[in-house]
Amino acid sequence: MKVTINDVAKLAGVSIKTVSRVINNEPSVRKDTFDKVTAAIAELQYQPNAAARNLASSRSYSIGYVYDNPNAYYIIDMQNGLLDACRKQGYELLIHPTNAKSSGIVQEVLDLVERSRLAGLVLTPPFSEMPEIAKALEQHNIDYVRIISGSTPSEKLKHCVLIDDFTAAFRITNHLLDQGHTKLAFLCGDEEHSSSGERLAGFQAALNKRGIVLPNDYIVPGSYSFESGVTGARKLLSLATPPSAIFACNDEIAAGALFCARLQQIAIPSQLAIAGFEDSPFSRQTWPPLTTAHQPNRIIASKAAELLFKAVKLSDSDPYLQQPVFVPELVVRESTRSE
Repeated sequence: MKVTINDVAKLAGVSIKTVSRVINNEPSVRKDTFDKVTAAIAELQYQPNAAARNLASSRSYSIGYVYDNPNAYYIIDMQNGLLDACRKQGYELLIHPTNAKSSGIVQEVLDLVERSRLAGLVLTPPFSEMPEIAKALEQHNIDYVRIISGSTPSEKLKHCVLIDDFTAAFRITNHLLDQGHTKLAFLCGDEEHSSSGERLAGFQAALNKRGIVLPNDYIVPGSYSFESGVTGARKLLSLATPPSAIFACNDEIAAGALFCARLQQIAIPSQLAIAGFEDSPFSRQTWPPLTTAHQPNRIIASKAAELLFKAVKLSDSDPYLQQPVFVPELVVRESTRSE
């Protein structure tokens, strides 16, 4: 039979209301009582019913994840990270894929929160970078946490998890320069994503520091997709003076560039070095494996959810909270490693 809150209360020797207060993390519970109840929950392996709690309480125990991103690996990591945090806190997760470019997207997000009675939202790009979304949520007193590209915490950003794309891209570029490359090209991601601009800025900063100036056609606009990598690499490799190294804005683009190069019988990395970004499965499934920057998306998502839970409990008493900064770490693999 399914374990109920009554079973937990009986084993702990407390009232059902006390068990409920512990589950809801209410601060008024004494430590010894809290310990007894949590021990009983663990022994019985009790799982609170979030839907029932939502109906019985003025608080909501569900959060939402709104996304529009073609990268399936990114989405899966984000979902798993959010679920990790939700399970620890007894929350449910509502996943809502949608079109960020829809004319009615702001109202759609607001309707989602109201219809599903959500405690708050976790937003990833491009939603996290849309000021109209943040403004509407604040006007309706809806808690949210954004995952965005950046390196400097600021009170203007409110609740955010920052990813320092600039520094990571700077380090990848330095690695390529240290391998002896001076003809470096860059394959861009979608320009509406701030991560694209930050990664390009890090790339250019590393080149500027060493006094290297590149031709304009070494920087190729594109999108975060395998196909964009194929198309962009084809353009670069058809130049009269092609680059000796390509830094792609993410691993999907890099995998596409690698595919294009192999079709042209170009040896990797002796004739062309290729690096990506994010350390998605794409980077490990290619041959040779891709040098990249490890971005711990699951941990990032979990941290975002934890901040959201704090924001829900604190309401407006502390609108700043903390803004953790993640710097993706350089991972050197065979696609750039010299013999």
